Amino acid sequence: MKVNNNGSLGRPGGIGAPQDVAGARPAQPAQTRAGSGDRVDITSLSSQLQSLESRIADVSVVDTAKVESIKQAITEGRFEVNSEVVADRLISSVREYLLNQRS
Repeated sequence: MKVNNNGSLGRPGGIGAPQDVAGARPAQPAQTRAGSGDRVDITSLSSQLQSLESRIADVSVVDTAKVESIKQAITEGRFEVNSEVVADRLISSVREYLLNQRS
């Protein structure tokens, strides 16, 4: 916000700020002609895609049974971390990240 010369708060120029433009007319909706020959065809492929999208939406991204078993193992002190595997995978993921940054 900025303070106008008269001391009142006003919006800065930009979005939402009214502006006078010489010769400007309000936007009019585009007129369409009926029967202009335009068509939209929805193929069976698009309906298959829609069906797949709805099925995917129902699939859980997280394996809750595995998460619960890991939680239980941590609680019971049975969960072991193999630091070599963690280090190898960390190095591998950083290497992949750096290669993708070069591309």
